Amino acid sequence: MTAFARNRHLLDFAVSSLLRQRGRTILITLVYATIVALLGSVLLFGAALRGQASAQLAVGPDIVVQAMVMGRHDFVTATDLDMLRSLRGVRRAEARLWGYLYDNSTAANYTLMADPELSAGEAAIGEGVARLRKLDAGKPLFMVSPAGKLVRLKVASVIASESALVSSDLVLMNEADLRAFFSVPPGVYTDLALFVANPQEVAKIAEKGASRLPGHRFVTRADLARSYEALFNWREGVVLMVMACAIIAFAIFAFDKASGLSAEERREIGILKAIGWDTSDVIALKLMEGAIVSGTAFLLGFTAAYAHVFLFRAGLFEPVLIGWSSLYPHFRLSPDIDGLQVATLALLTVLPYFAAILVPVWRSASADPGEVMR
Repeated sequence: MTAFARNRHLLDFAVSSLLRQRGRTILITLVYATIVALLGSVLLFGAALRGQASAQLAVGPDIVVQAMVMGRHDFVTATDLDMLRSLRGVRRAEARLWGYLYDNSTAANYTLMADPELSAGEAAIGEGVARLRKLDAGKPLFMVSPAGKLVRLKVASVIASESALVSSDLVLMNEADLRAFFSVPPGVYTDLALFVANPQEVAKIAEKGASRLPGHRFVTRADLARSYEALFNWREGVVLMVMACAIIAFAIFAFDKASGLSAEERREIGILKAIGWDTSDVIALKLMEGAIVSGTAFLLGFTAAYAHVFLFRAGLFEPVLIGWSSLYPHFRLSPDIDGLQVATLALLTVLPYFAAILVPVWRSASADPGEVMR
């Protein structure tokens, strides 16, 4: 008998063995697939968020400059902007004016930012603000300034949901309106944004800028990317810790299923050994059974995780991994799947299952057939 025919017969026998215990096999597969789906959802959602954040950072400034006084964020001036604009390698330098506002009516924090393209009395709002306030283009937006003054703006447009990860809570206003809203004097700004012609010179330009403005903090795009990575890793860790009980329960379940061979399974192994099966044949048979169960569960679980994240926006984990209190952004994530994610998920689920199968099966297969059947 050729090796192909031998393995085909072993596979047929493994499938028939699983079908004889149809109810038990289905139960194990469903539990297995549920754990894979939960873990897969966390990994896929975290990776998709990282991809979304990287895409948003790619169109942002290369360096953000902030003035620091006694370790606190302070205003920058137009003079600071002129000093940095003259640095060789700086393609463009902009002064940005923005601030935060807590809205009592919706219990949400808004980010207000100046936009030179808006006329006086106009505003562009993020999709989260529009959804929370039930607003659309052309409708009035009312806000109460920190001084207690009621301000009325006309919604000129709603920002596209593709950038909702960073613009959900955003309210863009005319610069004069924003200065009046926060009582900010002219000539000062929240921070500066530098765009560098050569990406390889970002660190050097930040170093030169720090020598000209020693009291300022220079945050590069790479620094922001590391901050986002640390934040998402921390949030993923929180979710995985919450799910640790489910993971431990699955590990116990898999070990009990594999190590606690039933009397019927042990008797079957003894009969196979008595009629001439080798120990390697028995182990191959049981590994094939485990491969069928784990492979089916992994495919079902991964498919469910994909649908949960990219079709239903990961409703189970979205509040924890994104983190908005009231303005949860609604946007469609783009799949960002690589081999490392699949391998990591398989390492967490498939490998422990096979490890739990191998040892008890080898013990039963290597024992005397008569003793095993007795």
